Amino acid sequence: MRSITARIQRIRPARYFGRVRAIQAGLILVEGLNAHASLGDRVEFSMPCGATLAGEVVSLAPGVAAILPEGPAEGLSIGCEAELLFAPRLAPANSWIGRIIDPLGRPLDGRPLAAGAEERAFRNPPPPAALRNRLGRRLDTGLAVFDTILPLVRGQRMGLFAGSGVGKSTLLSALAKGVDADVVVIGLIGERGRELREFVEETLGAAGMARAVVVAATSDQSPLMRRRCAWAAMTVAEHFRDQGRHVLFLADSITRFAEAHREIALAAGESPSYRGFPPSVSHLIMSLAERSGPGPQGAGDMTAVFSVLVAGSDMEEPVADILRGVLDGHVVLDRAIAERGRFPAVDVLRSVSRSLPHAASTGENALIAKARAMLGIYAESELMIRAGLYAQGSDPKLDEAVRIFPALDAFFTRESPGARQSFALLAEALNMAPPR
Repeated sequence: MRSITARIQRIRPARYFGRVRAIQAGLILVEGLNAHASLGDRVEFSMPCGATLAGEVVSLAPGVAAILPEGPAEGLSIGCEAELLFAPRLAPANSWIGRIIDPLGRPLDGRPLAAGAEERAFRNPPPPAALRNRLGRRLDTGLAVFDTILPLVRGQRMGLFAGSGVGKSTLLSALAKGVDADVVVIGLIGERGRELREFVEETLGAAGMARAVVVAATSDQSPLMRRRCAWAAMTVAEHFRDQGRHVLFLADSITRFAEAHREIALAAGESPSYRGFPPSVSHLIMSLAERSGPGPQGAGDMTAVFSVLVAGSDMEEPVADILRGVLDGHVVLDRAIAERGRFPAVDVLRSVSRSLPHAASTGENALIAKARAMLGIYAESELMIRAGLYAQGSDPKLDEAVRIFPALDAFFTRESPGARQSFALLAEALNMAPPR
């Protein structure tokens, strides 16, 4: 009954039409819609061959609306009819858990999908800053490195910075299966088409999908769909958060989200300024990140992990630099670590969780400080050690770091039996007493 009521509410009492006036430089110019169209509205074209093509209003001028199409415009001609569909909205439902959908809320797994009773906009404001919950308790993740040195707490926003092929997707799936959360919402932005089923069935698996909603836009789709994918995933996550649930939000990747926006912004006439990115990309990324995190009082929380593709481990590239400034920590995956077979390939020294020191006890913080100190001492002399120039006995601290490093490095690969037990294992690797 609620689904039928929602459908009735979505019926438009009036329909508005225009005509194609010109097709140029990837944009379709339409006349007759300006009195009703707004930026971000969708438009559907009826082509002579009987097919339809959708697009989005990206700019408006007197007498004409510029539409960026969502697909190839072959077959479209001057005078074709254009219907205004207004701004798209999503109506998430609890039945979406375990399903794969596209950025418009349509099923991708071949089964019917019922819409919820309440429609939501794609670009909602974040919860009021003064009324948000504070960061919550430490979460079990299933991975020892995150249960100890890089803790993740309820409502935290973390960045995952990695190049291609260093285990980013595998780590995200491990977090999707291991993090203590009620619902997991995964946004796959610009993924290769062949990888979607592999990610869902093998990497994520049945256990991961049992509590997950996957929103996907493949790399062959238009930048409009790829950009909308991140917004759609966030909108679905907000639906479950507002029910009082704890939501784990995973976005892969914010880099492709920003690149899709760059294509759209340049087509709309915005000038590139920040290494090819338009000025609006900063607000785009920050506004998305701010929608996650602790929820408003009386609602649940959204713990978020945003992945960023960094070429050559360049942490100063625009997307990484923008996102790092609004997050509560960042995790760096290192190719050299991955190439020697350690998973997850986390560069602990370059990674940080801003939930510390509050997320750990005094004894646990002492263990974390000792581990970081030993890793730092070893890293400073690693080239000398590997070249065979290290002589034992010349530096007691370095001697200790060399002795401890193999056990510490092996600890980072371990699955976690829980935070308390993982800290005991870390203490064992450091030859220290476990925290009480």
